[in-house]
Amino acid sequence: MRVSAGDIEFEWVGDWAELPSGETVATGWAHHGMAFSNEDQIVTFHPAKSLIIILTTEGELIRSFEIPVTEAHGLTLSTLGHVQSIWIADNGRKRDPGYSYDYVPDPLQGKVIRVSMAGLVEMELFEPSGAGLEGDLFSPTSVIAFDDHLGGNGDIWVADGYGKSLVHRYNSGGEYLQTIDGASGGGRFDCPHSLWIDTRSGSAELLVADRANGRVQAFDMEGAYIRTIGTNYLDLPTVFANYGENLLVGELNARVTVVGPNDELVGYIGDNTPVSEETAWPNEPDDAGIPRRTSRLVEGLFNSPHGITSDSDGNIYVTEWLIGGRYTKLSLVK
Repeated sequence: MRVSAGDIEFEWVGDWAELPSGETVATGWAHHGMAFSNEDQIVTFHPAKSLIIILTTEGELIRSFEIPVTEAHGLTLSTLGHVQSIWIADNGRKRDPGYSYDYVPDPLQGKVIRVSMAGLVEMELFEPSGAGLEGDLFSPTSVIAFDDHLGGNGDIWVADGYGKSLVHRYNSGGEYLQTIDGASGGGRFDCPHSLWIDTRSGSAELLVADRANGRVQAFDMEGAYIRTIGTNYLDLPTVFANYGENLLVGELNARVTVVGPNDELVGYIGDNTPVSEETAWPNEPDDAGIPRRTSRLVEGLFNSPHGITSDSDGNIYVTEWLIGGRYTKLSLVK
């Protein structure tokens, strides 16, 4: 099946990824991101276990390894010299099938970590201390570093998307520098779910997916507000990826939005927004009202995009937020 946005056309490739520990995949509530490495590999997470999964662009499993997190959520890659590492936002609790998919543990244990491509922990960051910053809930959803290859100084930006709806900045050594909340820009953040450093214009900008407000806010790399993007065409912006002169925005309520170089809407891929109004979306209830994997998945239409990346050939890869997950490849039609 073919799908498109504007003049860009793709072949929809479902059931694309080969996952380890297959017996647990179907019960894990996937809630994760993905990225494309400098070795032309896809890096993502297992739906149920705390595992990094590394795949070829054809979906073949290369390797997997454990990571010390409760829930592997946001994922970006960081390049130090010629060596890549993996930044992971751990929102601190996971929906457990043994507890009718309630979140455990309580209290949560949020953090961000950087691991090597072999899984060795290189850095850990926790909630910064200070007046108005500490509290009962620190639940990070995204982390990204302003690396040298982006023209940066190594600063690390962390979104407390499921906690206090703040974005924190640390230096390359992990020392806290500042916090932004959107109030001096487009408005106070409400679930700043994902962060991205956009260099398409030649100047780096920090993009914040201000999800519950249905917009993206752009800042300079000192945290000063620049502009707001997409208020007239975004609904639940959740995650970002580069796509040539365009930007990909995965929207949780069932579509991938392509944004042009002047912040214009290019089009929607796999738009299936009405599914988000269904009972117990992104899943469906069993007879006892407990969530189970949905039967509403349709080829060519998304259910709940939560992770996205693209490769050097223009193909797009999407993970979705639901029991059992869904890993889809959009193969560019040339």
